[in-house]
Amino acid sequence: MKEHFNCEVALRSPAHITLVPPFWMNDELEDKLREAISLFAQRQTSFEISLKDFAAFKPRVIYVNVLPNPSLQDLHLQLQKFLAGQTFPIKKEERPFHPHVTIATRDLHKSSFYEAWEIFKDKKYEVTSIISSISLLRHNQKNWGVVFTSQFSNSLSDD
Repeated sequence: MKEHFNCEVALRSPAHITLVPPFWMNDELEDKLREAISLFAQRQTSFEISLKDFAAFKPRVIYVNVLPNPSLQDLHLQLQKFLAGQTFPIKKEERPFHPHVTIATRDLHKSSFYEAWEIFKDKKYEVTSIISSISLLRHNQKNWGVVFTSQFSNSLSDD
């Protein structure tokens, strides 16, 4: 996407599945959020997810499909409930949870979208991975970086 369409925005964060949309928070609360994430993660069980092929939010986003997964849906729901009981400034997401891994987003111009989509719409891609942790990302005015990761209570190996 970068070579052919000059798309870099998706490269400004590690590949991830968003469980909670971005939010603003005072830096002083970060230690408490890390503690809360650790507590939440200790109650979680590792599980497998599968990514397969590509899809789009037309006409600006192309992403890798995350196949439907009850464990991922449950993780998302449990995290939403857990955070709702905390004092962090995190609003409940009103949009349906649609897990995906973005490869092109805001800087994919509408005029280039359909050309790019022609390349990816039939492209085959498949990978399976173990989800055994949850991470907190922070934006530093340039990109998103992982500032904290907490392992689930029974981390399986990702062979």
